[in-house]
Amino acid sequence: MEQRVSLVTLGVTDLGRARSFYEALGWAGAQQPDDEVCFFQAGGMVFGLWTALGGHGAPGIELAHNVRSPEDVDAVLGEAARAGGTVVRPAARADWGGFTGAFADPDGYVWEVAHNPGWTLDDSGAVTI
Repeated sequence: MEQRVSLVTLGVTDLGRARSFYEALGWAGAQQPDDEVCFFQAGGMVFGLWTALGGHGAPGIELAHNVRSPEDVDAVLGEAARAGGTVVRPAARADWGGFTGAFADPDGYVWEVAHNPGWTLDDSGAVTI
């Protein structure tokens, strides 16, 4: 697993209100593919707001590590399990067209591992939406 965070997602109770708040702070260029999630480019990573974080709703936080291929999702989940983490969502095709799974670290913090064919991941690991 490369040493980087690709995405930080906050669980929110009201997506419109949360998006408006961050836009009032000066965040721009939001991409909102549906009524549940909104993404902002944040330098070489992405900041997300999601009304259904982990299927449990807000509040909550999930970190994500994007990878370069669907096969890399399985590989990183395996690394996490060998290191003492727990696979909480096995790798599978996602409704949004990518490939994703998730693991929890020993303290329960969840990391999504995802290959998103619609996002660019450069050689340094920076993500562009």
